[in-house]
Amino acid sequence: MTKLSIHHRTTYRYREDVALLPHILMMRPRESRELRLLSHELTINPAAQISWSNDVFGNAIVSATFQSRSAGLEVDSFATVDLTAAAWPVFDIAASAINYPFRYADRDWTDLGALAAQQYPDDAQQLRNWAKAFIAGNPTDTLSLLKDISLGIASTISYESREEEGTQVPLATLARKRGSCRDFAVLFAEAVRSLGFGARIVSGYLFNPNRLLAGSTDNGSTHAWTEVFIPGAGWITFDPTNRSMGGANLIPVAVTRDIAHAVPVSGSYTGTADAFLSMDVAVDVTQIEVPL
Repeated sequence: MTKLSIHHRTTYRYREDVALLPHILMMRPRESRELRLLSHELTINPAAQISWSNDVFGNAIVSATFQSRSAGLEVDSFATVDLTAAAWPVFDIAASAINYPFRYADRDWTDLGALAAQQYPDDAQQLRNWAKAFIAGNPTDTLSLLKDISLGIASTISYESREEEGTQVPLATLARKRGSCRDFAVLFAEAVRSLGFGARIVSGYLFNPNRLLAGSTDNGSTHAWTEVFIPGAGWITFDPTNRSMGGANLIPVAVTRDIAHAVPVSGSYTGTADAFLSMDVAVDVTQIEVPL
């Protein structure tokens, strides 16, 4: 068990006082059998009226509305979690899905819906052909196929940190052979969807205690990865940025169909065209020592 403290601060600065329109926040860690949320607190400056809800995926959503004008916005999320995900997980995959290709049960296929459909154009099936190249035979081991695709991304595409918002389309990531963790996650999800798998994007935090993992130059950072649904095992985590499988060192906040729906802080303001000055994000993920 690893007890972690997470501090995520987002700061906006403006040239003048602006009217802040409603903002949507997705910053509360998502509990599961591998992650227990011990505490979570949000502080917002200027003061805001907040309301909580859940989206279609069960992610915790905060809507913040502001009464006063301000030359800045500061959002702080403080969380404490217990992370118990195994470093080398073993998955109990159903016999019907051990080998690929396999058929999802009708109810699973219906429920997966858009999560099994490609989200980006691939008219020439370039991405599908790239993914098919990892199929070793017919049939082939399902888990090995997924691991090979994840490894193939990490082996052929260089990681780069990008501060600007947005994500490259998968074909652009293949062509440029460079991408951020968001780009890696989207490429992996789209590649396995092209082969008929149900997949979802996950955003959250990376715990990097030895500073050896890609995606963070410090103890932690925001991060993105992918989960694939396999009968029997359920949702299996793949982090192609770090060539890893399973949830060790990963703290999920939101699962989505599209990475664009998992922005930690989103909103707008009314003011002059040149009012915006800067946005800064700082994330600190530290381990809390538990007395023996």
